[in-house]
Amino acid sequence: MGDCFDNAVMESFWGRMQTELLDTRKWSTTLELTIAMADYIDNFYNVQRRHSYLGHVSPAEYEMLWHDIQPSPQLS
Repeated sequence: MGDCFDNAVMESFWGRMQTELLDTRKWSTTLELTIAMADYIDNFYNVQRRHSYLGHVSPAEYEMLWHDIQPSPQLS
């Protein structure tokens, strides 16, 4: 069973991409748009863009902070 919030994350993502990328210009070809979307996801959204669910830090910053708080491995 699903609930009414199942699509909330994807709806938020598509809305952000619409305003931050898709509406910024007219795209000449489908290939150009596809490349721009892949670049947006791989190099901006997943790396640099601040996410509210991560405490308003980027995924790269969050991962660095996570590694900093991990205990050092014990040597036998």
